[in-house]
Amino acid sequence: MALISVIAVATALFLYQRNNASKSFLDNVLNIAVDIGDQRFMRWHTPRELPTISFQNEAGKTVSLADFRGRVVLLNIWATWCPPCREEMPSLDRLNAKRGGPTFEVVALSIDRDSALVKPFYQEFGVQTLRGYFDPASKVSNILRAPGVPTTLLIDQEGREIGRTLGPAAWDSPQVEALIDAALLSSSTKANDGEK
Repeated sequence: MALISVIAVATALFLYQRNNASKSFLDNVLNIAVDIGDQRFMRWHTPRELPTISFQNEAGKTVSLADFRGRVVLLNIWATWCPPCREEMPSLDRLNAKRGGPTFEVVALSIDRDSALVKPFYQEFGVQTLRGYFDPASKVSNILRAPGVPTTLLIDQEGREIGRTLGPAAWDSPQVEALIDAALLSSSTKANDGEK
């Protein structure tokens, strides 16, 4: 038992030194898995601050995550050439149709080099509520350390990452709606505590 404890501590120290930041290390270790369809959503023990990231909207204007402050955001990094992305896109659209509004939005961020591919893709798959957001240089993927597509992050109203998953998921499931409700409740509770 003592040997297992020593190995665990040594592994933790190695990972700590490798990650070079105790908060990041703890956030990566202390997480909770939530099943969403065939995937597992890894929710961080405490929300993680995100670096400044920017991308383009349909009008070609540069926007950043800061522009979404006050809303819970499901940031989905995807591409038209990605089969798992094709699989999950309709459920993202259904979720946005049901929950999208002033407090929540699905931000589907395409990393296609040619943003003109997105509109026909949306038409082919019957996507009606998702807006076009583009990152043709994949800068956001690199900054957020997304290992592949699709990668999806749930971001709270303060712009912090609540958790993420890699791979396609059933985004219009009750489990995802519960995650969104918890994020909204957490933000409103903090706002009410601040008013007292």
